[in-house]
Amino acid sequence: MTFNRLLSRAAFISRAGSRSAFTSSKPDTANPNWLRVGLAFGSSAFIWALLFKQHSTDVHEYKVRNGLE
Repeated sequence: MTFNRLLSRAAFISRAGSRSAFTSSKPDTANPNWLRVGLAFGSSAFIWALLFKQHSTDVHEYKVRNGLE
C-alpha cells in the first residue's frame, strides 16, 4: 500500500468517526437574537466614537505643538 493511499484512508476514517461541535444547528435568520445584534452594533458605535474622539485630541495636540493654533 502506498503512502498516499494510507494517508487518504486515515483522513477518511477520522472524518467519518467525528462530528463538529460547532454545527449543531443552523442559525434562524428569520428570528435574530436582538440582544446580540444590539450589543454588536452598540459596541461598534462605541469604538468608532472613541476613535473619533482620540483623532480630534491628536489633531489638537499636533496643532498646539507646531504652533498652528
